[in-house]
Amino acid sequence: MDLDHARTTLTAELESLDERARFAERTRAETSGDTEEGALGQHPGDYGSEVAEAMDSELLVDTVADQRRLVQEALERVEDGTYGTCAVCGTTIDDERLEARPEVATCREHADTPVVS
Repeated sequence: MDLDHARTTLTAELESLDERARFAERTRAETSGDTEEGALGQHPGDYGSEVAEAMDSELLVDTVADQRRLVQEALERVEDGTYGTCAVCGTTIDDERLEARPEVATCREHADTPVVS
Protein backbone atom coordinates (compact mmCIF):
# COMPACT_ATOMS: atom_id res chain seq x y z
CA MET A 1 0.00 0.00 0.00
CA ASP A 2 1.22 3.47 -0.87
CA LEU A 3 2.27 5.37 2.28
CA ASP A 4 0.32 8.51 1.37
CA HIS A 5 -2.81 6.42 0.85
CA ALA A 6 -2.18 4.62 4.14
CA ARG A 7 -1.68 7.91 5.99
CA THR A 8 -4.91 9.33 4.51
CA THR A 9 -6.89 6.17 5.28
CA LEU A 10 -5.56 5.92 8.84
CA THR A 11 -6.12 9.62 9.53
CA ALA A 12 -9.73 9.34 8.33
CA GLU A 13 -10.20 6.26 10.53
CA LEU A 14 -8.75 8.14 13.51
CA GLU A 15 -11.21 11.00 12.95
CA SER A 16 -14.07 8.50 12.75
CA LEU A 17 -12.91 6.84 15.96
CA ASP A 18 -12.67 10.21 17.68
CA GLU A 19 -16.31 10.84 16.79
CA ARG A 20 -17.27 7.39 18.08
CA ALA A 21 -15.32 8.07 21.27
CA ARG A 22 -17.25 11.30 21.85
CA PHE A 23 -20.51 9.40 21.27
CA ALA A 24 -19.41 6.62 23.63
CA GLU A 25 -18.50 9.12 26.33
CA ARG A 26 -21.87 10.88 25.96
CA THR A 27 -23.64 7.54 26.14
CA ARG A 28 -21.67 6.54 29.22
CA ALA A 29 -22.48 9.86 30.88
CA GLU A 30 -26.19 9.41 30.12
CA THR A 31 -26.30 5.88 31.49
CA SER A 32 -24.30 6.56 34.62
CA GLY A 33 -27.00 8.08 36.74
CA ASP A 34 -27.14 8.34 40.46
CA THR A 35 -29.64 5.50 40.74
CA GLU A 36 -28.78 3.18 43.58
CA GLU A 37 -29.33 -0.55 43.53
CA GLY A 38 -32.64 -1.47 45.03
CA ALA A 39 -33.89 2.10 44.96
CA LEU A 40 -37.31 2.37 46.53
CA GLY A 41 -40.00 1.99 43.92
CA GLN A 42 -37.68 0.83 41.14
CA HIS A 43 -38.63 -2.39 39.44
CA PRO A 44 -35.76 -4.93 39.54
CA GLY A 45 -36.06 -5.39 35.77
CA ASP A 46 -35.54 -1.67 35.24
CA TYR A 47 -32.43 -1.76 37.37
CA GLY A 48 -31.13 -4.74 35.39
CA SER A 49 -31.67 -2.85 32.16
CA GLU A 50 -29.78 0.15 33.52
CA VAL A 51 -26.87 -2.05 34.55
CA ALA A 52 -26.78 -3.71 31.12
CA GLU A 53 -26.80 -0.30 29.39
CA ALA A 54 -23.98 0.92 31.61
CA MET A 55 -21.92 -2.19 30.84
CA ASP A 56 -22.54 -1.76 27.09
CA SER A 57 -21.42 1.86 27.32
CA GLU A 58 -18.21 0.88 29.11
CA LEU A 59 -17.51 -1.81 26.53
CA LEU A 60 -18.03 0.70 23.71
CA VAL A 61 -15.63 3.19 25.32
CA ASP A 62 -12.98 0.48 25.81
CA THR A 63 -13.38 -0.94 22.30
CA VAL A 64 -13.07 2.47 20.65
CA ALA A 65 -10.01 3.26 22.79
CA ASP A 66 -8.35 -0.01 21.72
CA GLN A 67 -9.12 0.62 18.04
CA ARG A 68 -7.82 4.18 18.32
CA ARG A 69 -4.57 2.94 19.84
CA LEU A 70 -4.07 0.48 16.96
CA VAL A 71 -4.64 3.22 14.37
CA GLN A 72 -2.25 5.59 16.15
CA GLU A 73 0.40 2.87 16.25
CA ALA A 74 -0.10 2.28 12.51
CA LEU A 75 0.37 6.00 11.84
CA GLU A 76 3.59 5.87 13.86
CA ARG A 77 4.76 2.97 11.66
CA VAL A 78 3.97 5.06 8.57
CA GLU A 79 6.12 7.86 9.95
CA ASP A 80 9.05 5.66 10.99
CA GLY A 81 9.04 3.66 7.76
CA THR A 82 7.98 0.28 9.15
CA TYR A 83 4.36 0.37 7.95
CA GLY A 84 3.49 -2.66 5.84
CA THR A 85 6.18 -4.85 7.39
CA CYS A 86 5.17 -7.70 9.68
CA ALA A 87 6.18 -6.97 13.27
CA VAL A 88 6.81 -10.69 13.86
CA CYS A 89 8.70 -11.99 10.83
CA GLY A 90 9.63 -8.85 8.91
CA THR A 91 7.97 -9.83 5.63
CA THR A 92 5.86 -7.42 3.62
CA ILE A 93 2.17 -7.42 4.55
CA ASP A 94 0.12 -7.90 1.39
CA ASP A 95 -1.86 -4.92 0.06
CA GLU A 96 -5.17 -6.77 0.24
CA ARG A 97 -4.75 -7.22 4.00
CA LEU A 98 -3.69 -3.60 4.47
CA GLU A 99 -6.66 -2.36 2.44
CA ALA A 100 -9.05 -4.41 4.58
CA ARG A 101 -7.37 -3.63 7.91
CA PRO A 102 -4.93 -0.72 7.50
CA GLU A 103 -4.04 -0.77 11.21
CA VAL A 104 -2.61 -4.32 11.23
CA ALA A 105 0.99 -4.86 12.25
CA THR A 106 1.35 -8.48 11.11
CA CYS A 107 1.11 -10.57 7.97
CA ARG A 108 -1.68 -13.12 7.55
CA GLU A 109 0.51 -15.92 8.86
CA HIS A 110 1.02 -14.07 12.15
CA ALA A 111 -2.45 -12.52 12.38
CA ASP A 112 -3.14 -14.25 15.70
CA THR A 113 0.28 -13.54 17.18
CA PRO A 114 0.21 -10.85 19.86
CA VAL A 115 2.47 -7.91 19.08
CA VAL A 116 4.09 -6.21 22.04
CA SER A 117 4.45 -2.49 21.44
